[in-house]
Amino acid sequence: MLLPPDLRDWIPEDSMVHLIIETVETLDIQKFSVNERGSGCPQYPPSMMLALLIYCYATERFSSRMIEEASWYDVAVRYICGGDKHPDHDTICAFRKQNREAFKEAFVKVLLIAQELGYLKKVGSVAVDGTKIMANASKHAAVSYKRAQEMIGQLEMEIEQLTRKAEEADSTPLDTGLSLPEEIKRREDRKAALTEARKVIEERYEEVRKQKQQEYEIKKEAREEQRKNGKGPRGMEPVPPSDKPPDAAQFNFTDGESRIMKAGSGEHMEQAYNAQAVIDTEGSMLLLGGYVTNHANDKRELEPAVACVDPEVRHVSVVCADTGYFVSVKSTPLPYFRTQRVV
Repeated sequence: MLLPPDLRDWIPEDSMVHLIIETVETLDIQKFSVNERGSGCPQYPPSMMLALLIYCYATERFSSRMIEEASWYDVAVRYICGGDKHPDHDTICAFRKQNREAFKEAFVKVLLIAQELGYLKKVGSVAVDGTKIMANASKHAAVSYKRAQEMIGQLEMEIEQLTRKAEEADSTPLDTGLSLPEEIKRREDRKAALTEARKVIEERYEEVRKQKQQEYEIKKEAREEQRKNGKGPRGMEPVPPSDKPPDAAQFNFTDGESRIMKAGSGEHMEQAYNAQAVIDTEGSMLLLGGYVTNHANDKRELEPAVACVDPEVRHVSVVCADTGYFVSVKSTPLPYFRTQRVV
């Protein structure tokens, strides 16, 4: 091949990549950070990086390493990158972190332009679903509420013994080469970390307890109403939630915000987050909204997921969700959508 090929000849005219590139060219990218000083590393224009992220997100590629690989093997991605540019995963990750707020604003503008061009309907249905994403932490770096209390008791006993020994020996170094003050300090630091872990678990459980208390009140009220109507309620009486967290409640020292969650088919547990996505079902399949939470399941995520869709982008009329989602009969219904429970 004596002349380089035009990558546009290899991409269908109705491909989403054309819309994304043309839309990004109309955006004001002044808010995106640029390395004015320059360095020995390759420099990439913000418009190219923005189009690259939007297209890869729309095609369900979120990992920076996966996006880097696509710049070599995906024709549409190579077209965005000019054919010969291949941003590495560190560059992609840094651009995403440094321009988080500007990226969110640009993402909404892309959806609005897609709406104006007829790719996205202003009123229509959406589908909501969640997926677990692994946290940058091992589940083995976690401690349970009960185990933390046991370890605190053990440390308190050791600190007492070491303090007494230090007073007797006047801080004389141990035979092992470790000084008593250092051993005491190490145990006190560990005790403080475990105490903080129990405090976080208790604060988290208080939020869950309030939700369970509301559910308990609803069930109790429903059974009382049945009794007033002369009908005996079936099943066991509802039990109010405990004031204390369960013994198995855990805290992770590496990533305190992540939680132990069921992953895959639910047969194993992972240290993870719960990512929610709202997708257009009217033909474009565009991602209209989403967020990440540390709630272990999707029970309470339906209303927040629909509410995260910008009303200017989509007036939601129908929501499709699986049976993992739940809407309380006592909750205030959202006036602009109805749910379809789909298996």
